[in-house]
This record gives sequence, C-alpha cells and structure tokens, in this order.
Amino acid sequence: MVINVLVYFSSFIIGLVLGGMATFLSRRIMMDRQIRIAQRKAVRMATAARNEAKEVTDQAREEANKIKAGADAEYRERRSELQRQENRVAQKGETIDRKLESLEHRERNLANKEKGVETIRTHLEEARSRQLQQLELISGMSTAEAKQSLLENIEIELQGEASRRIHEWEDKLREEADKKAQEVLSQAIQRSASEIVTETTVAVVPLPSDEMKGRLIGREGRNIRALEQATGVDLIIDDTPEAVTLSGFDPVRREIARLALTKLILDGRIHPARIEEVVAKTKEEVEATIYSAGEQAAYQVGVPGLRPDLIRLLGRLKYRTSYGQNVLAHSIEVAYLAGMIASELGANVATAKKAGVLHDIGKAVDREVEGTHAAIGADLVNQWDKSPEVVQGIAEHHLETDTTSIWGFITSAADAISSARPGARRESLEGYLKRLRALEDIANSFKGVEKSYAIQAGREIRILVKPEEIDDLGAMRLARDIVKKVEGGLEYPGQIKVTVLRETRAVDYAK
Repeated sequence: MVINVLVYFSSFIIGLVLGGMATFLSRRIMMDRQIRIAQRKAVRMATAARNEAKEVTDQAREEANKIKAGADAEYRERRSELQRQENRVAQKGETIDRKLESLEHRERNLANKEKGVETIRTHLEEARSRQLQQLELISGMSTAEAKQSLLENIEIELQGEASRRIHEWEDKLREEADKKAQEVLSQAIQRSASEIVTETTVAVVPLPSDEMKGRLIGREGRNIRALEQATGVDLIIDDTPEAVTLSGFDPVRREIARLALTKLILDGRIHPARIEEVVAKTKEEVEATIYSAGEQAAYQVGVPGLRPDLIRLLGRLKYRTSYGQNVLAHSIEVAYLAGMIASELGANVATAKKAGVLHDIGKAVDREVEGTHAAIGADLVNQWDKSPEVVQGIAEHHLETDTTSIWGFITSAADAISSARPGARRESLEGYLKRLRALEDIANSFKGVEKSYAIQAGREIRILVKPEEIDDLGAMRLARDIVKKVEGGLEYPGQIKVTVLRETRAVDYAK
C-alpha cells in the first residue's frame, strides 16, 4: 500500500515536472516566434524610416536649391537695377554740370555785353556833344535859339492839325465808351451760389456696425490690401464709429473705391476675389457715368459734335474740384457766361460757349502731364477739335501767353466771374489778401522799385522802377530775381507773371 502510494506520488511528481517543462518549452517557442516577428517589423520600420528620411532630405535639398536660385536671381536683378539707377544719377549729374557751365557762360556773356553797352553809351554821348557843336557852328544859332525856332514851326503845324485830331478823338472816345459799356454789362452778369464741395481728397463710407471693420480688414489684412491694390486708394480704419475713410488724390479712383466698398458692405461677401470682381464692375460703371456726365454737359450748354475723347475728359471734371468748386459745374457756368459776353460783343456765341465749357479740360489730366492746365487743355483740344479760335480761348484764358485774342479775353472774363462770385470758392478773403500783400512785399524789397501792383487775382504783378537807378538790363535782371524769390518763398496756384516797367518822362514848363 505504501509502495503504491509512493509510486503514485512519484508518477505525479514526474508528470508535474514534465508538464512544467512542456509548458516552459511551448512558451519559449512562442516568445522566440514573437521576437522574430518583432525583429522583422523593426527591420521593415527602419527601412521605411530610412526611405522617408531620404525623400524628406531630397525634397529639402530641392527646396533649398530653388530658394537659393530665386535669391540669386533677385540679387542679380536688384544689382542690375541699382546699376541702372546709378547710371541715371550719373547722367543727370553730368547734365546738371553742363547746364551750370552753360549758365555761367551766359552770365559772363551778359556781363561782357553790359560793359560793351556802357562803352557804346559813352561813345554816343561824346558823338552827340560833337554833333551839337558842329550844328551850332553850321547853323550860326545856339541850341536854345534852334529849339525856339523848331517849337515855333511845330506850333504852326499843330494849329492846322488840332481840329482834325479833335474829331478823331471824339470818334475814338465814342467807340471806347461803347466797349466800356459792354464790358460793364458782361462783368455785371452774376449767378446764384452753387453747391460747394468741401472734401477734395477724402471720402467717408458709413458702416452698418463696427463689426464690419474686422471683415473689411480680413485675415492678416488681406481684404484691405486687396481693396487698396485694386483701387489705388488708401483705406483708413480708425476709431470713428461705424465709418471708414477713403483717402486719395485721384477723385475718379476715390469714387470707384467708395462705390465698390458700398457694394461689398451691402453684399456681405468680402474676400480678395470678390473685391477684384466688384472693383472691375464699378470701374465700368464709373466710366459710363463719366461719359454720360460729359454728354449731358455738352448738351446742356448747346455744344454738339464733340469728339468722344473730349466728352470723356469733360465728364472726368465731375469728380474734380478747385478750391472747393466743382470743375464741371464751373465749366458749364463759364460756357453760359462766355456765350452771353460774346452776344454782347457781337462775336460768335457757339465758339465762345465751346471755349468756355472746355477751358479747364486740362485739369482732367494735369496730374499725369507736365505743364499748366491751360496749355495742356489747348494741346488736347487741338488734337481732336480743329478750331483755332477755341484753342486760343483755352490757351489764353489765364492771360499767360504773349498775345491775347478776343476769345482769350471772353473766356478769361467768364472764368473770373464764375470763380470770383460770392460762395464759389473756399479761399477766404483774408488768405487771398495776405497772398497779394506778400507778393507785393517781395517786389518792394528790391532796391530801385518805386511801386508794385498785384493784379489778375494774384496771377500777375506789375512793378514800376526808378529809371535813374535801374536801366533796361537791370530791369531784366530784376524780373528774374523777383521770380526766383517768389518761387522760393511763396505758395500760390498756377503761375505768376512778373512785369517790370521802366519809364522815362521829360517834363518842361512854358513861361
């Protein structure tokens, strides 16, 4: 019994040991298998990682090469642009040097000519004295006796001429009286004050709420940049409640920006692509409005047959102001006044109206072309309208040319009436008088000036000099010096004509 128990117990122990060994071996086999699987996965992952790292490295290398190539190209382009600018600056410097040399040469020539004139004057005085002495010897009379004889002969001739001259002066005075009466009538033409535009460089667009400001700015400012690039106008968003400001010197661009921004606010869809689309459509609408305004103005004043280019430029004046006065309304008014003045003078009314309505057309492009608006407008009209009278009226309406025709006087008078009437322009009387006083003070500050008068609303100054102190060449130098001082120390619109007058008077008394 005990032996059986021992045998059974031994068998049990042996089975238990064998089972444990079998379990251990099976687990060991499974662990080895898992280790091999894990090793294969690790190898695959390492291989994939190496491949991915190689691709990333290749891409980074390509990107770096592209960036380097772009940087090199930009560097070369900027270097070439800098070189071109240096060449231009050098050329301008050479041009300025040549001009300075030319001016110095002219100054030396003028000085030499002045010396030559003084020498000639001295010789003439000496020759005159010798001639008087010879004449006295030849005639057997003194200078006083010769003068007395000459005056007696002239008096006899004048007695027969007196009656005829009196009749001629009566006729001339009658004609001048008629012209003066017509001038008074033309100057008396007045018009009621029209609307004044006080804002000339900014426009304000109302917003439904301040939240719209954030939408107008957009993410990282992309919307505001897109609007400014598309319109060429600065968009100012500040603390002003429910409003933004558009700033720009081109009135047409400012109007396009205002209309486009109003449409975008009403639509609600504000992003760069939509902004460009709305601005493009608004430009077409504004161009159509400009052309319509030009046609309306031409039809209103009764000037048919204008070229489309002139009509388009005339319409652009709807968005231009001068001292707060709308230029298109001013041009229409000048056309009416010019027609009335022409009818009073018996001149061609249609020509005067055309010159009046087109007289400021140069202001439509004066920011793009150099020169005064009168000269620019005359060139434009000369290209598209072959009417020399109209071109004369436009070119001469500020009396800036050497000669002035009747059309220049008519247009100038109508322009002055429209501009100078009460309420037409924003320039205050005090500022206007200060500018005229400053202009006269500049002229009076020079030695030898007797009197000075600012005329033509400050567009011209006439200076009377003392003839015993300033000769003819000195008068030319004085005009040039006054021009330089006016340009350097006075702010004024347009240009100022400086006229120096030197007059010698001989006075004697019969006793």
